[in-house]
Amino acid sequence: MLKTLSILGSTGSIGTSTLDVVRQNPNRFRVQALAAGKNLNLLIEQIREFKPKLVSVQHEKDLPPLREIFPELKIFSGTTGPTEIASLAEVDLVVSALVGAAGLLPTLKAIEMGKDIALANKETMVIAGELVNEAAKKAGVKIYPVDSEHSAIFQALQGNRIEEVRKIILTASGGPFRTHALEDLQNVTLAQALKHPNWNMGQKITIDSATLMNKGFEVIEARWLFDLPEEKIEVLIHPQSIIHSMVEYQDGSVMAQLGIPDMRVPISYALSYPERLKNNLVSLDLIKIQNLSFFEPNLNKFKCLALAKRALKLGGGAPCILNAANEVAVDLFLKEEIGFLQIPELNEWVMKAGQEQRASTIEDLIRLDAWSREKAMEYFETIDLFRKSLYDPIAALRYPKNPHLQ
Repeated sequence: MLKTLSILGSTGSIGTSTLDVVRQNPNRFRVQALAAGKNLNLLIEQIREFKPKLVSVQHEKDLPPLREIFPELKIFSGTTGPTEIASLAEVDLVVSALVGAAGLLPTLKAIEMGKDIALANKETMVIAGELVNEAAKKAGVKIYPVDSEHSAIFQALQGNRIEEVRKIILTASGGPFRTHALEDLQNVTLAQALKHPNWNMGQKITIDSATLMNKGFEVIEARWLFDLPEEKIEVLIHPQSIIHSMVEYQDGSVMAQLGIPDMRVPISYALSYPERLKNNLVSLDLIKIQNLSFFEPNLNKFKCLALAKRALKLGGGAPCILNAANEVAVDLFLKEEIGFLQIPELNEWVMKAGQEQRASTIEDLIRLDAWSREKAMEYFETIDLFRKSLYDPIAALRYPKNPHLQ
């Protein structure tokens, strides 16, 4: 049976891997719409190969060259574009793979339109997991996890009851700094942070993996995807990235999903569920691997994971605040305007500043997201001025006293 797809984030790592799965299964999938980011050249290649009906680009300036090449194609731009892509009537499944909070509203729109979701945008569940679940239940749609960890849990739950689960275990590679001492992280460079040992991903998620914020967000996502309390969700460092996650049942049985670290495996399962498609990937060679190791994460060193767990316990708008602050912090780090250890510092400060904030609707969360980003920039401007004051006595006179920097 042919399944029609819209792909939000087609030029990112998940989007290109999804299109590779489509490419290998032309009789199973048809791409109807693509929402891309800044990589215009790659989008042009994708349009030529997959011939979608609708396309969205991030910037309006990219519309003229696209319309010149594809005069018959309907093209959108800006923040409304992904929503149009997500709500196309003749689409069966929407692959939600935009980066960050930008994926929330298009994913919600797809759900409201009755589209099943292949979810790679974890921020959707981090920001508004309860509201997303309510919308999915009301619309009668399914949400299939694409993250390798959540896909592993989803697979390990098949044929079993969630009531019989003692705990789920999310595995993490530990990123490039697993063996580093905390003091060594003070001088981490951008190039070092972007060098993930196992996975080839986009820049933002690679930095989140280095800080373990990605794993913290996965804990929050798992809470809503599988309707489990935080105390039943555990994180273990597993450097080999072979066991993608595990489920322990009340009788002591532990079911694990193993595989090579390639996102096309969980993507394929989300697209074809409950079937499994053939692929041309290499088989897992356990003899070659030989050893699988596990470690408890160091929450003092990887403070972002601790912050995410705290946000989950606080509930309400706390995860939204943390996500927004982290997006700003990671962007500043990618621009080399703050250091690696200032990412958790900024995140914690914004969480503290927002501890009285409340949110119970999507509109509240949108407002809170904007407020948190403003607070994050306020913090950055303070520390930036402080940094300048070290070399400029006049700037030092302008530097405001900030108790969080004492």
